[in-house]
Amino acid sequence: MSLKDTIENEYKTALKSKDKNKISTYRLILSSIKDLDIVNRSGPNKKDTDDEDIKKLLKKMVKQRAESIDIYKKNNRNDLLEVEQNEYDILTAFLPKQLGEEETKKICADLIAKLGVNSIKDMGKVMGELKKTHSDEIDFAKAGPMIKDLLNKQ
Repeated sequence: MSLKDTIENEYKTALKSKDKNKISTYRLILSSIKDLDIVNRSGPNKKDTDDEDIKKLLKKMVKQRAESIDIYKKNNRNDLLEVEQNEYDILTAFLPKQLGEEETKKICADLIAKLGVNSIKDMGKVMGELKKTHSDEIDFAKAGPMIKDLLNKQ
């Protein structure tokens, strides 16, 4: 079953259970997917929207929620924080599990050793290889500083 079908099924379940928070979040996701479909169908590079496109969209939405959560925490807006946190939890449920900080650091260190790089100038090589092999599992906003740190220590 595709990711879009899974989201649509979850939406139907939320409608039946009359869970307003989930309903609004699923509607938001589905409308964003429809927008993505329209963009993919028009223009010079026509293609069908696949699960990878939807994952990219969901990652972007998760990143937006995370930024909003930080802002609401700083400004003590618990009412808005709760709404964003609920949306964040629903969105992350559709993405592959992100690796923790320790696992990410180990993968980065192993990759640096495997590629034999020892300069901060080679950071692009490491990031490129990391994206090829672990694009769904690693938060690259956190991996970048880790790689910089590891390369500076060498």
